[in-house]
Amino acid sequence: MQTEASIQDVSGSVVEAGASSPAKTAQRIGVPREVFPGEKRVATVPEAVEKLIKLGFKVAVESGAGDLANCSDDSYRAAGAEIISGAAALWAASDIVFKVRGPTPDEVALMHQGQTLISFIWPAQNPDLMQQLAAKKVTVLAIDALPRTLSRAQKMDALTSMAGVSGYRAVIEAANAFGRFFNGQITAAGKVPPAKVFIAGAGVAGLAAIGTAASLGAIVRANDTRAEVADQVVSLGGEFVKVDYVEEGSGGGGYAKVMSEGFQQAQRAMYAKQAQEVDIIITTALIPGKPAPKLITAEMVQSMKPGSVIVDMAGEQGGNCELTVAGEAVVRHGVTIVGYTDLASRLSKQSSTLYATNLFRLTEELCKTKDGVINVNMEDDAIRGLTVINQGSVTWPPPAPTVAPAPPPAAKPAAAPVVKKAQGHGAASEPMPGSKLAIMFGVAAALFWLIGANAPKEFMSHFTVFVLACFVGYMVVWNVKPALHTPLMSVTNAISSIIAIGALVQISPIAGAVGRPDSLITWVAAAGIVLTAINMFGGFAVTQRMLAMFRK
Repeated sequence: MQTEASIQDVSGSVVEAGASSPAKTAQRIGVPREVFPGEKRVATVPEAVEKLIKLGFKVAVESGAGDLANCSDDSYRAAGAEIISGAAALWAASDIVFKVRGPTPDEVALMHQGQTLISFIWPAQNPDLMQQLAAKKVTVLAIDALPRTLSRAQKMDALTSMAGVSGYRAVIEAANAFGRFFNGQITAAGKVPPAKVFIAGAGVAGLAAIGTAASLGAIVRANDTRAEVADQVVSLGGEFVKVDYVEEGSGGGGYAKVMSEGFQQAQRAMYAKQAQEVDIIITTALIPGKPAPKLITAEMVQSMKPGSVIVDMAGEQGGNCELTVAGEAVVRHGVTIVGYTDLASRLSKQSSTLYATNLFRLTEELCKTKDGVINVNMEDDAIRGLTVINQGSVTWPPPAPTVAPAPPPAAKPAAAPVVKKAQGHGAASEPMPGSKLAIMFGVAAALFWLIGANAPKEFMSHFTVFVLACFVGYMVVWNVKPALHTPLMSVTNAISSIIAIGALVQISPIAGAVGRPDSLITWVAAAGIVLTAINMFGGFAVTQRMLAMFRK
């Protein structure tokens, strides 16, 4: 039996062999400053620091790490974090490291065995980085490798968070480069037509761009290889432009797939037509592990109107436009082509807050015991998908997720025998014969005549009010479009109906009796009818005009 050797537990503390295991020591989460050129985001924010501490962790932040995201060192200290000067000291003191961008070779050199890194890694595109990290015997969780098909993984999905920010920012950059308003205006100086925006790709970034452009008043069109997103495009105020070619475009994990050559030809023809018509094109098309597909050719750019704008959100992966220059905004054939690769970083505060929340939710899954020590459970589908290196062993790509077998189809119940009902008690779905309907109306008319002939005068007055109330109530409330059924409109219509009925009752018995003592009531009732009619019909007319303002 070993008596002098020592072993290292998961948390990094040294335990003497043969001795009882001590209590687990809380791990320290380190947040270094991002060194990638132009990167302004930070991996956590003070609000998230407080939550991480409640999970039992210690948090250390490199001095100045959040300056570009409007998170000062003092705000981190107030939240309970320790501020450490210098990247080397921060990396050395951290058991877990939160980052935005993947580590550089210099940062990899600062890592030590047993450390855990959580960051964007892109393992398919960075095989050299994977080998360097594996050589350090560390554990790496790539936030970009999260299985997005798991519903419970949505709270950890940093790709979606960053894509939403980027889609919003793409529209802002387009508006900045565009020479006109997005919304149409009619002013004393003339009429300004609304801008026409075409968005290629209706994923998370595309949908965010659609909603932003539509809210700014532009006419928005969009296309995607996945036909099922058409309803989402329409719900955000856009028009879905179809490709004249039938092919299923959904790929694994919610992404699009590479389409056939026939589909691509039809798609290029559609893009060429849109390029001639619209003012702004925003491209978002990406396929995991492959270069960005070329959607906008140089000829399409040349066919666009002078002053038009293209925002290529796939610039970092080669671009969807042939003339895109990654990281720059260039002018080609009178068209401004924006190829910025830091769209999310240009909203650093918002992006950092969302990303910090995603990492906190991931930490909750890694530390369900809330004792400040993570457990990389390789039996958990979400954690297994994220883990690309486990204690120095490359575990990427993960195995295909296990799919539960489909339940056997339930036996169809035997059809119930059709029983014909007796004559006079037919099914409700059968239309009533015309002869029976005529008899019913005749009987009802005779009944009303008998009541009118023998009922007192007061009863007939009240009965008239009742019939009018039913008729007006039906026409004003029941017969209104569902879009107008708001509580305020319903109450307004109901009150207007009561006023109209009351005015009719007051005016009918003494119509034309101007010289009688109660003629004032007649005129007041007449004015009430006029004002009520204005309120009822004018209200609906104004509402329709308001709704028309939001239609393209």
